[in-house]
Amino acid sequence: MKVKELKKGEFFTLKPISEPKENQVFVRGEYDRTEKKYECGKFSDISYSRLIKGNTEVYTDFVF
Repeated sequence: MKVKELKKGEFFTLKPISEPKENQVFVRGEYDRTEKKYECGKFSDISYSRLIKGNTEVYTDFVF
């Protein structure tokens, strides 16, 4: 999947991991129109924020 296909609040990983640790799971946030990227944060660290392009491949098929 691509980041832009996810709904806000959905979990994903950047690598194909079947059972990721908490620090490897991201949560999709809002779209930043000025940067033209999606804001994503780590599940385990609420202060961590990262901007990711909408065409970036992500993985949602994992057990968490």
